[in-house]
Amino acid sequence: MFSNKRNGMRENERFNTNSTISGSKNSEEDSSLQLARAIAEAADDRKASDIVILGVTELCYLTDYFVIVSGFSKTQVRAIADSIEDKTQKELQRTPLRTEGKAEGTWILQDYGDVIVHTLLPTEREYYNLEAFWGHAERIPFQLSQSIGE
Repeated sequence: MFSNKRNGMRENERFNTNSTISGSKNSEEDSSLQLARAIAEAADDRKASDIVILGVTELCYLTDYFVIVSGFSKTQVRAIADSIEDKTQKELQRTPLRTEGKAEGTWILQDYGDVIVHTLLPTEREYYNLEAFWGHAERIPFQLSQSIGE
């Protein structure tokens, strides 16, 4: 319905005590993290600010990661979302299961199942304060492209 994470096979794998550590669960987690990082890179390519990747696997049954980013205008928020869709489609052959908020352009949510992306204007981001709500989540390091060459 809402997320790949909730499909029967995925849930069974998460609770299967016979699965090995090097089995499909780890490769699934690796592909989820790879997707989250690709999303963050695509957002960075469009000059998104305050890019945060949160690991919520242990806290949330909906998804494994949240990627939260800010854009400074409705046009930039839409451009960031488009960049994310383009990069994930080209590099990982993934498209969002659902996208909400593109028409308004103040908060766009893209649901990839194992990764949910929130692209917000600063006012919405400050008001809803998702990082504080998920404050106990693991912050995944992400290096911005500007600092790579330095």
